[in-house]
Amino acid sequence: MEKDQDFLNLLRKINSRPNASQRELASELGFSLGKLNYCLRALKNKGHIKIENFKKNKNKLNYFYVLTPRGFTEKTKLTINFMKRKMAEYDELKRELKKRNKS
Repeated sequence: MEKDQDFLNLLRKINSRPNASQRELASELGFSLGKLNYCLRALKNKGHIKIENFKKNKNKLNYFYVLTPRGFTEKTKLTINFMKRKMAEYDELKRELKKRNKS
């Protein structure tokens, strides 16, 4: 489940900042560079993102991350699952508070 949350956070970040460097993405997400690379490779292998380098850029380390249609679908699915989990947690908290107030 934590991995799904990491993928969702990365997909959101890529969607909003497709030309961010790996260091920027890792820093903003609180990931190590190794974890970021693992997540990027996994998303690429699943067909959720494309990774392209700037061909005319002298610094070949700069990449551009693009969500594929499959990636947008996955981002939506992960967001819905996240919201369902949070709503279930909220409902559970409400039940616990009700029980405490009755005691």
